[in-house]
Amino acid sequence: MSIAIVEMVATNNSNFSAHGPTYQWNEHQRNDILGCFFWGFLLSAIPGGRLSEIYGTKIILGTAMLISSVLTIVTPLACHLHYYCVVAVRVVLGLALGVSWPSIPPLALNWVAPADTSKFMAHTIACALGAGLTLPVSGYIIALLMWPSVFYITGAISLVWTAFWFYLVYDSPEKHPRISSEEKATVTRETVGLRHSKGEKETPWIKILLSGPVWAIVVADFCLQFNTNIILNELPSYMDRVLHFNIKKNGLLSSLPYFATYLMAVVFCYIADRWRKSNKFSIVTIRKLFTSISFCIPAVLFLIQIYWGYDEVVSVIVFTLSQGFLAASTAGFISNSMDISPVYSGTIFGLAFTCGASTGYFSSKLVAVVTSEEVSFQQWRYIFWILIALDVVGCLFYYIFGSGDIQKWNSVEQNETETRELNRK
Repeated sequence: MSIAIVEMVATNNSNFSAHGPTYQWNEHQRNDILGCFFWGFLLSAIPGGRLSEIYGTKIILGTAMLISSVLTIVTPLACHLHYYCVVAVRVVLGLALGVSWPSIPPLALNWVAPADTSKFMAHTIACALGAGLTLPVSGYIIALLMWPSVFYITGAISLVWTAFWFYLVYDSPEKHPRISSEEKATVTRETVGLRHSKGEKETPWIKILLSGPVWAIVVADFCLQFNTNIILNELPSYMDRVLHFNIKKNGLLSSLPYFATYLMAVVFCYIADRWRKSNKFSIVTIRKLFTSISFCIPAVLFLIQIYWGYDEVVSVIVFTLSQGFLAASTAGFISNSMDISPVYSGTIFGLAFTCGASTGYFSSKLVAVVTSEEVSFQQWRYIFWILIALDVVGCLFYYIFGSGDIQKWNSVEQNETETRELNRK
């Protein structure tokens, strides 16, 4: 949507050449279409993590992808019908995809050894690689086949992916019919003690919500997603309206931060897991170090952008590197929920993702408000200052409250015992 909307909205730019139907949406409506996707995220992330703990990731994530594929295909029709139809489709799309990230930890705990969790989480953000491929390809598809084709093609590809997901993925090695007994035994042995069993367990909500390490993850994720949502969602528009790139160049250059995100995440997580296996550093040291990298270096890059961001080359380098270093968070706080609470990792991830997802809407509204009178580099400088402030807050909060120890309330047996004692009283 972030690249297609450049061509969907009518503009006064003399260099603008329509590639499909255009709509008279104002700046607030344009940003609402991008931001309302995150309304759904706010509602479904926590239930998504909890439902995955109860029913398994396969059915929850698979169903979400099936729904999102269909909604993507019908998006051009919604645009033709009415602006509010587009908003409705985007909200429901957010509801469906909001369960995606929180559903991953319960699956990972059954398949991935503790020393490899960072590496696994790095590869789960291959979605960044997909987005990196989609943006430049979408630019050329729009130029050749008009913008509605982007939604038809990507929706169809998602349907194919969903079919493979249901065929190949199982919630645990014991349920997988196509792996050997030796492989099942190896995976079970390496994940013993952390394995996640499906079923309803009473969630210690009060203890989770009063936990400093949990809030360290939540606050860090909020600050990171605010950064990411502004850069990735608004970057195509920035390149179009501030740097004046054409649609092909826009799509190609807007994709670079996505490639950087995936590649740097793999590198950072490989290093983190090597250090963890060597026992040279504690888990909390590794998490805090990579979280600090993910905030401090982008803050310096945004400072450079404030003073020299009018230059095309500087802007592309800053946006690409900032997203690359933000990916260090994958080896930092993003993997931390599985460290502090394997049993409730999906719930914690959902809580953090919910707070982080709210930034998708608010970041779009922030850009709309700041640039309402004029979309210019001077106005964008205010936005970059806000991103720097958030980087500082996220880094300091996680450094103070972050932990690598399994929390006492992670024990199901202990929580049930305490509940019985309270009931007796």
